[in-house]
Order: sequence, then C-alpha cells, then structure tokens
Amino acid sequence: MALYNTETVLSVHHWNDTLFSFRTTRSPALRFENGHFVMLGLEHDDKPLVRAYSLASANYDPFLEFLSIKVPNGPLTSKLQHLQAGDAILVGSKSVGTLLVDDLLPGSHAYLFATGTGLAPFLSIVQEPRLYERFEKVVLVHSVRRGSDLAYAGQITDELPHHPLVGDDVRRKLIYVPTVTREPFHTTGRITQLIASGRLSELTGLPALDPQTDRAMICGSTAMLNDISALLDARGFRGSSHQGDPGHYVYERAFATR
Repeated sequence: MALYNTETVLSVHHWNDTLFSFRTTRSPALRFENGHFVMLGLEHDDKPLVRAYSLASANYDPFLEFLSIKVPNGPLTSKLQHLQAGDAILVGSKSVGTLLVDDLLPGSHAYLFATGTGLAPFLSIVQEPRLYERFEKVVLVHSVRRGSDLAYAGQITDELPHHPLVGDDVRRKLIYVPTVTREPFHTTGRITQLIASGRLSELTGLPALDPQTDRAMICGSTAMLNDISALLDARGFRGSSHQGDPGHYVYERAFATR
C-alpha cells in the first residue's frame, strides 16, 4: 500500500489571518475512527513534506476536512495556507490516534476540552452517534485567544442541530461553551479557570466534575493538556494509559510530551 494518497482540494475557508480550513476528496480506501489523525502535506523538493493533522470530518463523510494555523515561516503551513480549490495534496493512507470515545469508561457526561485547532477532532467526534448513545450530556468547550478564532462556531450552533444523523441528539444533549482569553466576550478565561472557579458548572447547569459520573477528552497544546490532566488527576480521574485501556479521560498521546 502506498504511504500517501494524492487528493484534490475542494474548498478553502480562511477564518482570519492565522486560521484556515480546507476540504479535500477522499480515497475510498481510507478508513478512520472519529478522533483519528493522518499525515498530510505537499510534495517539496521531490519528497513528501508532511505533518500530523486531525480529521475534522466524520468517518462517514465522502470528503476529508482539516483545520490549520498559519505559520509565516513554517515549513509546511507557510505553503498550505495558499491552497486553492483544484490543488493536489498528500493524505496518509493510514489513520491512527488515541482520542477515541471507546476508550472512555461508562459515565453520564462527556466533556470535550479543546484549545485552538485542537477543536478539529471534536468536530468529527460530535458527529459520532455512539457518543450520544453512551452519554446523557456532551459538553464541548473551545478556548481561543480571539473571538475570530472560534472556527466552526456557526456550524456547531446552527447547522449541527439539523444534522440528518445526529441532529436530534445534538439538540437534546450537546452543550457548546466557547470561551475567549484575550478579548471581551460573553465567556472569558482558560478552561482550567472555568473548571476551578465553578463557572463551567454555571454555564452548563451540570455539577462539578466528578470521576463517578464524568468523562473527558482533551486536545490542544502540551501545556493545556498537562494543566487539564493535572486538574483532573487531582480530582481522582484516571487517564487512559493506552488504546484499549478505558479511563476517565483520554488525550491524543502522539501529540503529547507527558
């Protein structure tokens, strides 16, 4: 099997000066679980220049979607940000990852904690029917620096409730909590601050985080991952140690340095 499939860019959306997303064709041979990532990139100097990117599309979608930052001098993102419809792009033929709903122990509430582009795998996961079958409430918390960084906010609030497969569940069970750290907004503060202060409970109407009832999935920077994991550990939560070992919370181990 070839390491990469050559896909075609279908569309590109620039959210602001530092954030963009794009959609590509999908090889029929690519299979993945919601929450997985693939290697993605471009041909450069006659060899693949690739990085790991979480899949923002659901595993049943006929296309692939990705969310990316723009790094002016980044080896890959400095080039990716100029993508246009019709361009060719390399997508790894194998998906992997440990950010899986199946590796959460049974519980009542699932918290999806994301910062920045860490939202990407959760865009896939909130389209997963099993998520709503397993939990009474699903809380998606997205923390960003600026309001314009809240990518997909409109899709989450306006389109997802009408999704043909999970729309009914979304309307009954999904609670979306966007928060901004560096600009005025109706909800401000880092995720750890919202949890520690009790503000998250006020916003969701749910009790304080408790390992007896609550489960969590975490995706963001290494510092964010360490901070939230430490907070959860202090409250008696146990993280999944590896794929196939269900825990109170999971995170993408490939992106972590814990």
